[in-house]
Amino acid sequence: MITELISVGTEILLGNIVNTNSAYLSEKCAELGLSVYYQGVVGDNEERMKLVIQTAIERSDVVILTGGLGPTEDDMTKEVTAGLLGLPLVEDAHTKERLEKYLKEYENNNAQRRITANNYKQALVPEGALILDNHNGTAPGLIIEKNGKTVVLLPGPPDEMKPLFEEEVFPYLRKKQPEVIYSQMVKICGIGESQVAEEVQDLIDKQTNPTIAPYAKIGEVHLRITAKGENEKECKKLIKPIVRELKERFGKNIFATDEDKSLEEAIVDMLKDQGLTLALAESCTGGEISARIVNVSGASDVFTHGFVTYSNRAKRKCLGVKKSTLKLEGAVSAKCAKEMARGGCYFSGADICLSITGLAGPGGGTKELPVGTVFMGCCYNSKVITQEYHFSGNRSKIREQATAHALALLRECIMEGISKKG
Repeated sequence: MITELISVGTEILLGNIVNTNSAYLSEKCAELGLSVYYQGVVGDNEERMKLVIQTAIERSDVVILTGGLGPTEDDMTKEVTAGLLGLPLVEDAHTKERLEKYLKEYENNNAQRRITANNYKQALVPEGALILDNHNGTAPGLIIEKNGKTVVLLPGPPDEMKPLFEEEVFPYLRKKQPEVIYSQMVKICGIGESQVAEEVQDLIDKQTNPTIAPYAKIGEVHLRITAKGENEKECKKLIKPIVRELKERFGKNIFATDEDKSLEEAIVDMLKDQGLTLALAESCTGGEISARIVNVSGASDVFTHGFVTYSNRAKRKCLGVKKSTLKLEGAVSAKCAKEMARGGCYFSGADICLSITGLAGPGGGTKELPVGTVFMGCCYNSKVITQEYHFSGNRSKIREQATAHALALLRECIMEGISKKG
C-alpha cells in the first residue's frame, strides 16, 4: 500500500523543533511492508493544509498525519481533514469524560491553573472515526476509513505519538496487509559501512524474498532482513538461513539480532553473564560513554565508577596518571590513555576500565596531533591495550563518534578477555 507521511506545524518549518516523527514512522511503515513514497511538512495554514492533505489522499492508500490536534486555534488538522472527507465533527462522550478527568487533575495540581473552554475542542471527532485513547496526553488519535482510503491522525509530541502508534495503529495497519511482513535486525559494530556493504553485496544482488536493507548508524551498521509470507512462521523460516549466513560472515562483530537491543545493553549483558564489573575513565567525551551505559536498566549491577577527568590535575589526582607522562607525552597520548585505564581499575576496584582522551576541537590541534585524534585504553586482567583513532567533523560529531567506537572497543576487549580466560 502506498503510504504518505505529513507532519503539521509551523514550528517544524521554522526549525524550532526537529522532526523526529517522520523518521520513526518511516521505519515502522517499512516493518509493516508499507511503501512510503511521500513525506511532507506543512505549517498551520488552513489553505495550504487543505492542498497538502487533499493531494495525499488522492495519491496514497494510507495517509498518516502528526500534529495539530491540540486545543488552540492553529490546531486544525482534524478540522481540515474532516472537511475534505465530508465528515461532520461530533462530540464523543467517552473522550470528553477522559478529558474532564485529566483537566481536573491538572487544575488540582496547581491553584493558579484553570480549565479553559477551548480544551473541549479535543472531544470533537469526525463522525465514524475510530478513536484511539491517548494515555499520555489529551488529544486522542483517530483512524478514518473512507472510499478505500485510510487516514490516521496522531498527536505531534513523540512521547504521545509513539505509544499510540505502537499500541493501536501498528496492529491496525498490519491487519490490512494481505501478507504478513516480518523483519529481523542484525546489528554489527567494529567494522565500517563500506566493508559491510561489500560483504553482503552478493546477497543483495540476488535477493527476492527475503530482502536485506543496510542502515548506517554512528559506529554501527544494521542489516534488516524482511520477509513476506502467509504467516509469521513462514517468514521466520525464510529469514533463518540469511541470518545464519550473516553470522558466518561477520562473526563476533554481530552484537545483537534483536532490534530493541542496543550496543550498551549487549555490553551490560556480557558483564552480567561473566560476573564482571566496569569503570570508565573519560576526558574528551565528558561522561557520554557513562551516560550510554547507565541508560541500560540494571547497569548498577556491573557499573561501579565513572571518572570524568577533564583536566590534567584530575587525571593525576583521580587516576594516578604520572606527571612525567603528561609533561612528556601529553594528555592526548597512548601512554596517558594506558595509565588512565590502569588507574581506573586500581582506584575503583573494577575488573575492567575503559579510558578515553582526545582532541574534540575546534581548537588545540597541531600538525602532529590534529583535531579528531583520540586515544583509548582498556585494562582487563591486569593487561592494558591502547588504540588510536582519527575522527572528523565538528566538536559534537567527534565526541559522538568517539563514544560509539569506545563502546565497540569495550565489547571487543571483554570478548577477548573472556576467550583468554576460558
